[in-house]
Amino acid sequence: MSTGTATSASVPLTIALANFDRHLPFFLGWLPPAEGFHLQALDVGMSSLGRDGIDRHGRMLRDAEFDIAEVSLASYIMAKARGAAFTAVPVFPRRLFSANHIYVKAGNGIETPADLRGRRVAIRGWQVSLSVLAKGDLKTRHGVDWQDIHWIVEGAEQVAFADPRVRLEAMPAGARGAQLLLDGAVDAYIDPRPPRAVLEGQGGIRPLFIDQRRECLDYFAQRRCFPAMHVLAIRDDVAQRFAHLPQYLLEAWADAQHKTRHAYEDYAYTAMPLGRLAWQQSSADFGDGLFAAGLAANRDNLAWFIDYLVDQALLAAPIAVEQLFHPSVLHS
Repeated sequence: MSTGTATSASVPLTIALANFDRHLPFFLGWLPPAEGFHLQALDVGMSSLGRDGIDRHGRMLRDAEFDIAEVSLASYIMAKARGAAFTAVPVFPRRLFSANHIYVKAGNGIETPADLRGRRVAIRGWQVSLSVLAKGDLKTRHGVDWQDIHWIVEGAEQVAFADPRVRLEAMPAGARGAQLLLDGAVDAYIDPRPPRAVLEGQGGIRPLFIDQRRECLDYFAQRRCFPAMHVLAIRDDVAQRFAHLPQYLLEAWADAQHKTRHAYEDYAYTAMPLGRLAWQQSSADFGDGLFAAGLAANRDNLAWFIDYLVDQALLAAPIAVEQLFHPSVLHS
């Protein structure tokens, strides 16, 4: 297969991505050839610095800096509902289970989700996709309404919003949710990328769900999905200039995922001696379609995520799933 090497007539299109294993073919330029353009992958972090900088979501949704970018699903939906000049393809590069991201401190009396009622809970932002997912999951799976929790927010929102039902307390300047939990200033902490102190259980910090694996397996059995957190967005002017780009991105994603999965067949691929066995266990637990693209495979996930956004006062009314994506990929 061609590596997609650019020709003199090929226009470079920037695509800002996180540095994940499934994106390696993009960074290597090891993609199917495209007519008239080629992708120039940029490693742009969100909360941590990548090779090509940080603040990927803001630089795309606020500044329209990239031609294509992996962005927050929640912020993209909000922006799209307001008529922002972006479209998307149903490719979801980042997915998370909320059960892996809710932390408490031993001895503070929180043993079950129900114990979060009336407590102070730190989050990175109200519309951070993992925050939206966790709030929605707590309500729909555990009966804990977000309105029964006191929320302390770390950062500014990507897309401005205001609703009298949502009362948020801002953290002190320079404060971080993990440190507030360590200090006992909050009772729980929800974050898409917890720092090492949290992951290592320093200061008595532990996951709310002691058996995280079982909780995630049960969630997957009920919902039949690995919840989408990010989506691949395209500036409208770029999609108009290259009408075949949306379909190409679906093809390039499928090709990259095939190469990624093939790499894990080699025991030496990762620095983990048992990495291949972990991959086999993941395949046995969840199958081979966790990062499946296309509208059909992700419609249910998108529908209930939109419901979460409406319930949490981030959308005034539901938006049709089809409105989120370029017309050329609606039958994917």
